Amino acid sequence: MKIRQYFAALAIALVAASGAYAQTTSGENQDISDAALVKNLPGFTDNFATVNGIRLHYVAGGEGKPLVLLPGWPETWWSYHKIMPELAKHYRVISVDMRGMGSSDKPADGFDKKTMASDISELVTQLGYKSADIVGHDIGAMVAFSFAANHPEQTHKLVLLDVGHPSAGYMKLSLLPQPGSFNDQVDEDNVYLWWFAFHQVKGLPEKLMEGREHLEQEWFFHYMAKDESAIDATDRAVYAAAYGSSDAIRASNGWYQAFLQDIADDAKYGKLSMPVLGLGGPGYKRLKASLDDRAPGSTTIHVEGSGHFIAEEKPDALIGYLKDFLK
Repeated sequence: MKIRQYFAALAIALVAASGAYAQTTSGENQDISDAALVKNLPGFTDNFATVNGIRLHYVAGGEGKPLVLLPGWPETWWSYHKIMPELAKHYRVISVDMRGMGSSDKPADGFDKKTMASDISELVTQLGYKSADIVGHDIGAMVAFSFAANHPEQTHKLVLLDVGHPSAGYMKLSLLPQPGSFNDQVDEDNVYLWWFAFHQVKGLPEKLMEGREHLEQEWFFHYMAKDESAIDATDRAVYAAAYGSSDAIRASNGWYQAFLQDIADDAKYGKLSMPVLGLGGPGYKRLKASLDDRAPGSTTIHVEGSGHFIAEEKPDALIGYLKDFLK
């Protein structure tokens, strides 16, 4: 689909003021609440659990060993919906809205990845499991790495999608893009991570973007995806609703504002000893360098034809990689 045509269709699907509905192309209101979305995934249920004093939302289904899926910014548990039904044939799939995300609580603090990993650790324990396979994307990948580093006894196998844990290398990120590298879509050799800095600002993003967060998301999906049509109008309405409020913007910015603490924690972590798989799109080279150093014996694969959003752009390929690695 041509970009102009796609965004014309997207405009029809902008989130309604209530945040729980989006308009379809026929002009009808479409329910995009979690309860409605789960109905599209037979066998899955909508759930909440209180961990570390906050309420986490998660969607679970299937039978077998637990497989925990952690999403990234600017998405929610729904980002894994294309792969959840197939994986549920072999695993107990648990897709989590982490602290500050979606229908989970948005406290004032606790957005460092060690604390967020502790939330997931307590959730795994509450659900009655001694250990789990952990898959994380973007911010979720950072939390997944921290989970493995801080709770190795609970980590059976670890999969990171396109992103590693914050490290001292973040302090060397350029404020300005490399000449000729910052174009309409990402240059895989020179990803310009300007939003890392923007999200450090406290108070201003909420004022600028409340009710307009979808504008940043639309830019991000276009810049970081190779097939942005893989994130359709309904998906975008779900994410726009999830991040449209001032409180949601503040909380999600908290994940970025905690990077300094994450970097300090990272310096204390040893090498990972459990099986680790990295799957990269634009972040492949950085992810491989990170895992080669931090997880000896790990494997990192470049997912051909995928941008940053592997679970949505290449769901069949991801299912294949996960089945092979987790079996």
